[in-house]
Amino acid sequence: MTITTKTERFPLAEVFTISRGSKTEAAVVTAQVVRGGVTGRGECVPYARYGESLDSVTAQIAGLPGDVTRAALQSQLPPGAARNAIDCALWDWEAKQAGRPVWEIAGLAAPGPVTTAYTLSLDTPERMRAAAARQAARPVLKIKLGTEDDMARLEAVREGAPAARIVVDANEGWTVEVYAALAPHLKRLGVALVEQPLPAGADEALAEIARPVSVCADESCHDRASLAALKGRYDVINIKLDKTGGLTEALAMRDAARAAGFGIMVGCMVGSSLAMAPAFLVAQGAAVVDLDGPLLLAADRDHPVRYDGSVMQVPEPALWG
Repeated sequence: MTITTKTERFPLAEVFTISRGSKTEAAVVTAQVVRGGVTGRGECVPYARYGESLDSVTAQIAGLPGDVTRAALQSQLPPGAARNAIDCALWDWEAKQAGRPVWEIAGLAAPGPVTTAYTLSLDTPERMRAAAARQAARPVLKIKLGTEDDMARLEAVREGAPAARIVVDANEGWTVEVYAALAPHLKRLGVALVEQPLPAGADEALAEIARPVSVCADESCHDRASLAALKGRYDVINIKLDKTGGLTEALAMRDAARAAGFGIMVGCMVGSSLAMAPAFLVAQGAAVVDLDGPLLLAADRDHPVRYDGSVMQVPEPALWG
């Protein structure tokens, strides 16, 4: 088998800002595996928060043996972006080789459309109100927060989109004091879910303080090994393939998390339709789906995932799987 990678950059339609910084493009690593004349593809988004870069991910993939299998891959690379790209490429290869869809090979039910959240990046209250108003017809809005001055932003988004279900993502940006002060207002404003309010590794306080709105683990949750430490602190986990290290672990983690009593959110980094297609399978039946990456891009791949408003349709086999 031949394994190749390349870096690709997709411009964003608008500057995307979270509490850690801003970006104007999605920089991804696209992996390709070729064996017997059949090609499989996968995509990952290296994330500096987890010590990853385009170069480090490319180097990890370059170190793999040419006869790597999906089963062996799970121990040859750690959970993370590099393993995700290859794991998904191997799934795609297997589907094309067999002439069967990935969902069937994996023993899953045939997938159907899902409704995704649409993300509003961190900005001034006035601009976030205007952004919410432009997207007010969408059923679910996810808003990026994570500062000490977020109350005005919350109020502004609710004014701009009075009927939307709201998911708040603090990206580890709050202190215990800020979260405790905001929590009652989250419920009052109809927020459905709060994602990662406190820093990973400093979130033990969540087991001791009131959680009037369900709290979701993101940076605190990577793969199945993360789950035990989350009990009592979080109600929901956010499964992202760039954290789990691919579809293989993501599916296993979804089952384990449900068995442990966690609700399921399926999210993504800002990437192209190639990254969304495998995550779409994990998103079936999830309480919250956040696979809006392509909606934030100015340009996408060939055979892109189709979105009818916020409804994500089944990806085409020509794209992946």
